Order: sequence, then structure tokens, then C-alpha cells
Amino acid sequence: MKVEYITLVVYLGVLLLLGGLFARFNKNLSDFVRGGAQGTWWMVGTSMLMSGISAFTFTGNAAAAYEGGPSLLIIYVANCLGFAIGGLFLGKWFRQTRAFTTADVVRTRFGTAVEQFSAISGVFLGPFGAAIQLYALSLFASTVLNIELVPVLIGIGIIVTFYSTTGGKWAVMATDFVQALIMFAITLVVCFLSLRAIGGLGPFFDYFSDPRVSEDFRFINEPGQFDGDRFTYQWAIVVFVMQIYSQVSFSAAGRYIAARDGREAARSSWWAFAMMAIGSAVWFIPPMVARFMFETDIVASGLEKPSESSYAFIATKLLPNGMLGMLIAAMFAATMSSMDSGLNGQVGVIARNIIPRLRGALGYEDDLPPKTEIRICHISTIILGGIIITYALLIAAQTEFALFDAYLILGSVIGVPMGFPMLMGLWIKKLPKWSYFPIFGGCMLPSIWSFWQQYTTGEEWTIQERTMWILLFGLAATVICRLLYRTTPQKSREDVDKFFETMHRPIDYEKEVGSSSIDYDQYFVLSKAVLGVGLGVLLILLVPNDWGGRACVLFISAFILCVGGLLYWGGLRAKKSVLKIIEQRDREA
Repeated sequence: MKVEYITLVVYLGVLLLLGGLFARFNKNLSDFVRGGAQGTWWMVGTSMLMSGISAFTFTGNAAAAYEGGPSLLIIYVANCLGFAIGGLFLGKWFRQTRAFTTADVVRTRFGTAVEQFSAISGVFLGPFGAAIQLYALSLFASTVLNIELVPVLIGIGIIVTFYSTTGGKWAVMATDFVQALIMFAITLVVCFLSLRAIGGLGPFFDYFSDPRVSEDFRFINEPGQFDGDRFTYQWAIVVFVMQIYSQVSFSAAGRYIAARDGREAARSSWWAFAMMAIGSAVWFIPPMVARFMFETDIVASGLEKPSESSYAFIATKLLPNGMLGMLIAAMFAATMSSMDSGLNGQVGVIARNIIPRLRGALGYEDDLPPKTEIRICHISTIILGGIIITYALLIAAQTEFALFDAYLILGSVIGVPMGFPMLMGLWIKKLPKWSYFPIFGGCMLPSIWSFWQQYTTGEEWTIQERTMWILLFGLAATVICRLLYRTTPQKSREDVDKFFETMHRPIDYEKEVGSSSIDYDQYFVLSKAVLGVGLGVLLILLVPNDWGGRACVLFISAFILCVGGLLYWGGLRAKKSVLKIIEQRDREA
């Protein structure tokens, strides 16, 4: 177990180092909250993917795969479709809004009142999602390492807060990229070892007809087979809609605003699509194999929710000596990437959208200097990090909800009503700026009524029942608002027209952003970090293992080193291109 601790300490040290290295890229608020809109497609796309997954993928979602087989893949089909739509046109549109934050996009579409409501509610509610992910990671680590959950939880929260504070969006994207490399390398190995243990893909699929699991491992199941009527047709439809609609509304705008231009934003979404498709194919085979081969041992583990430890259990069984630390690092990677993206996004909203409005209300009309804005970002990051850790500790203290259900409940009760007007405002141009609140109010009625029913009669709604009624009421409110569009003032309609015109106007990178050393420095800084990680993995060869175990170590190291080499080569090409542009500019001057 000492090797695992050393691996984890070295990994966390790399993340902290990256935060410090990228701190020098931050000269103003734009740099801190959106990387100065100079992020390359591979960095933005990787960060986009990593912000959408967490250790919850390997605990809560793994538990769903363990219990219901392929049913949960509907979530990842929706994710892939959302990224594909982003690649086709949506990513380009969102980058072309020229926004710093998602709240900027909301303001230009719906007005200042909606911007403030969205910003303030997001600051209070956003940390809940990050807290669930932090708790999931802490649960995973405490299970594997057999240490107390609370110290792990607090330690992880502090580390994420530290490098997010020092490096801003640049550190978030850079650490997300390194973490994605580690996560994909180790999960590919776990998937391969799981299939090898069960005899290959053929025997794996043969188990689906095994009487022990055949009733559970159907893609669509009968009502009543699982708690809350999960994995039924109705559940699949609702979960698919919940998962995709947040990706095709204004809520997803923040993913793309760090890209260099619309073309890079679209490419980043296709890159995220490819990685999500690969991940969906390999992340959930191990928990299913765990059900086939180790169900008795997992149930007898003594844990309150044993299915949530299925991925950790089979990985512990199959990984070579010394590689368990890599797996834990991968789970850390998955969750920390979601936390740092959430932190940075909320900090941007505070510094860009909340504080300036507050200063204006107090009579201050002058703009803050760049250094002061960055200092506000630092302070806000520390405060939000503390809030996330506190929320996670409260979640750890309760036992009423399973992780998978808690995440979906939070999304259906709060996320769906808040996001529905964002969806309608994007796809229906002739929707008044004031329509957000009527549509949001219509969506909240079923949520409020469902809780009133439970309080007064004890009747509990399923997630799918609540969500379907929310969508129906939201659609009704949207139709009413659309019919009243002609009654809105001419100025308001012109503002909406201008917003959509801007969103469809391509970005001239040279004129609006301008080439700089950052265009190639990001390659070089990351390549050095990645090459260092790849060489560090080779040290695991010193741990006693058979030839199969050593081959796994060599595969992971080679995988990471190859990517590091490609980054360095890309940096040389980018530097040559930038220097050529600068020379041409100097000649013209």
C-alpha cells in the first residue's frame, strides 16, 4: 500500500505544479475565467469531457451498471449526441457570442434581471453538484485505501481549490488534460483485464442470458423491477431528455467560450464526442464483470451500498501490484476535473456579473483594474471551495439517498426547471426577453406540488413522473409567451435580433484576440508535464510483478509518453505559425 500512497502524492504534486506554471498566463479577468479565449481544440475538448464526468461515474453510475447492466448507457448516448450537436453548429454559435461567462450569454438574451437571478442562484446551487462528486470520490478512495472518508474529502477539496486559485482557467484546462490521460490509460487497462478474466467479449455477452442476471440486464425493464421504476421506458426517455437538454441550451455555453474561435469550438466538441464514445464502451464493462464473477464477495463486503464499490472491487482484484495508486489517481482526476471547472465557472460569474452590478448599485461607475479583478477571483475561489467541502460533509452524514438517485433527484427538482427557459430561448428566436420567469414558474409548479403531495399524503413521485410534468408545464408556458411576442416593445425585439446576429457572425481571431506566445506556450508547458508523468509511471516497474503486470505498466507509460511527444511537436508547429504571422505583421507595419 505504500506504493499507492507515493503514486497519489506524486500525482497531486503534478497538479499543484501545473497550477503554478499556468499562473503566469493570467494577466486579466478574461485570462482567468476563459483562458483569454486562446484555448486549443484538444485542450478545450478534453476539459469539456472531464468536466462532465467524475468519480460518480465509477461509483453511482457503476452501481447502475452492476445492478441493471446496459440500461444506464442511455445517459452516455445522450452525452454523445449532445457533443455531436455541439460539433455540428452549437459550439460555434456559443463561442461567437463573445461572452466571458454563461451569465453574459443569459444577459444578452434575457436581460439583466435574469442574468442576476441565474448568477446568484448558480453560485448557491452550483456547489451541490460538485459536492456530490467530491463525496463520491472520497467514498471511492476511502474504500480502496481503507482510510477515513472525512480527511480524504477535506484534503481533495483543499488541493482543487489551491490550483484553481493559482492558475484559473488555464490551470483547469491543463490539469483536466493530464488527468484525462491518466484516467483513460488506467481504465483501458482495467477494461482489458476484466474481459480477459471473464474469457473475452463472447463469454461476456453470454452472461447476459445467465438466469442470475438475465432479468436485470435487459436494456428496458418492467415497472416495479427496480426501486423508483428505474430502467423502464419512461425512465429512459426522461433521463435521455434530462441529459441532452442541458447540453443543447444556454447552460452549455460556458464549455466553448475558452476556444480560439468557432471552428476550434466545433472541433473541441467532436473531440469530446470521440472520447465520450470510447469511455462509454470501456467504463462500464468492469462493474458488469464484477456482477458476473464476484457478486457474492461484493454483497458480503459489509458496505451499506455495496454496488457502488463494484468498480473499485474488481480493479483491486485484477490490477498488477503498484497500479492501484494509478487507479485512485484516475478517480481523483475524474472528480477534480468536475470540481475545478465548476469552481472556475462560478468564480467568473461572481467577478464578471455579480460584483460589477453590485458596485453599480452602490454608485461606483469606474471599472476595476485587472489585478483587482484577479484578486477577487482568488478570494471567490477559496470561499466557494470551502462551501463545496461543507456541502460534501453534509452529504456524507446522510444515508437516505443512493448517489445515483440523489444526482437525478437534484437534476429533476432544480436543474430541469432552471434549464428549460435556457433551452427554449436558444431554439425559439421569437420568445420575449421577459419570458424566462413565466416559463421557470410554470416548470416549478410540478416540483412544488410533488413535494406538497409527499408532505401531506406520503405519496412519492418518481423522478420520471416529476420531470415529465415539469416539461409539459414548461411547454405550455412557452407557447403562451411565444403568442405574446408581438406585444413586446420594439427595442426588446431589436436586442434579441442583435443577439442572434452576433451569435452567427464568425470570429476573426487575429483582429479580436490576436496571436501571442500563449498559442504555443500551452503546448510546451503541457508536453513537459505529460512527459514527466509518463517517465514517472516507469518507476512502477520496480515493483515486483509478473510479465503481464509489467506489460500493463509499459502500455500506460508508452501511451502517456506518445501524447507528450505529440504535444511537443504541435508546439513547434504552432510556434512557427505564430512567428510567421508576427513577421508578416511587422513587414506590413
